[in-house]
Amino acid sequence: MRDLLVVMIVVGSLPACFRRPLVGLLMFSVLAYMRLQDLAWGFARYGRWSFYVAVVTFAGYVAHRYRKPPIMEVRTQLMVALATIVGLGLLFGEGEHELELGPYVEFVKIIGVAVFTTALIRTREHLRLMVWVIAMSFGFYAVKNGVAFVVRLGRLQIIRGPGGMLEDNNDFGLAMVLSVPILLYAGMAERRVVLRRGTLIMVPLAMMTVVATHSRGAFVAMGAMLMILVWRSKNRVMGLLIAGMLLLAGVAFAPSSYFERVATIRNFKEDGSAMGRLRAWAIARNMIHEHPMLGVGYNRFQVNYAAHAPEDTPHPGGPIVAHNSYLQMWAECGTPAFFIYMALLGLSLIDVWRVRKEARRRYHSSWILSYCAMFEAVFLTFMVGSMFLNRAQFDLIYHLEAMVLCFGRIARREMAVEDRHPFRGGGRFARGTLTLVRAPGFERRPIAAKGFRSGK
Repeated sequence: MRDLLVVMIVVGSLPACFRRPLVGLLMFSVLAYMRLQDLAWGFARYGRWSFYVAVVTFAGYVAHRYRKPPIMEVRTQLMVALATIVGLGLLFGEGEHELELGPYVEFVKIIGVAVFTTALIRTREHLRLMVWVIAMSFGFYAVKNGVAFVVRLGRLQIIRGPGGMLEDNNDFGLAMVLSVPILLYAGMAERRVVLRRGTLIMVPLAMMTVVATHSRGAFVAMGAMLMILVWRSKNRVMGLLIAGMLLLAGVAFAPSSYFERVATIRNFKEDGSAMGRLRAWAIARNMIHEHPMLGVGYNRFQVNYAAHAPEDTPHPGGPIVAHNSYLQMWAECGTPAFFIYMALLGLSLIDVWRVRKEARRRYHSSWILSYCAMFEAVFLTFMVGSMFLNRAQFDLIYHLEAMVLCFGRIARREMAVEDRHPFRGGGRFARGTLTLVRAPGFERRPIAAKGFRSGK
């Protein structure tokens, strides 16, 4: 039954994906982040649904009469340059390797979707829909796993992700940490009380899901995320109180096994997993030193591990990874790729900070400031969590970088409209009530209608 439902949803959406490519991008995001296909148990689980949606969406975009090209700005150019350099490293990397194009093709798809996003998200409503699709995709797992965590009083096995890049419990834990600011600020920017309250309910459930993954890297990232949210809150004292209440709730529900696992961070020298990470970092540094320009080749850290490890280094069981996104990118893809990767993260944050600075001169509160806080918290949290996880190829972060690029243009355009027409707007009916607005997206009085929340 689940398989038929998945097929009906995906296949039924294809005509809309062709007519409106934005719908295709939203459906592609559902399949990427919610992993709808992995909720099935039979044939639908193994279908190439993302590929079908992508092909139909791109065909619709090409056939669309009024299509707009991607935004070719510094960041999109850097994404293309990163994909190119990674490909060169795959072909001419000096490490031991066999040519495997599969992982690189997936990476190119990630970059391609990010660049394609800039061609489709051109208004604040487009951006709002994209944010909500991502928020609800992770919110589904927050409710599903968080409620189970509460009902069973924390006595759960280690929760793993649905599949794809979210299958590993550590990767899934970091993704759920990133979902907290997305859920929080997406809800705060909305007018509808039901949406705001619904996302606020999902926030603690998402944090409980992080606890259920037993990921120490996600625990560190969640601590950094809470500090960022408290720092950016309008009332830091209240923010600290709420954070304290969440901490007490976590202590009350979290199982003793979770505290025992987190406590190993303090005694890392006695923990085999932690020492394995330190050895992997040292070996990654050896790879960087010996192959600084093109690295050992994308996704080839494991096959080159032994060649760059000291003779007395024990061989860990299972997959071998760098356990650090920055060292992973540097060791596998070389110094130019590493600096481009860091530049993409840094330029996205700088753009968010510049938009916030400009918006704070105009408004006490607005959807722009809420989204600035959301993007800032997501990127800073990811940068902290990436210190302990292999997430250099995480599709969500490249997608968010493209969304920040679109957000900066949309926000500046609307603020420019406000400057040119400070009293533009006139009357607007909202469920039978005539409400005066100053400018699109910056209403000073709440309106019971779809869209962003008022300025107050």
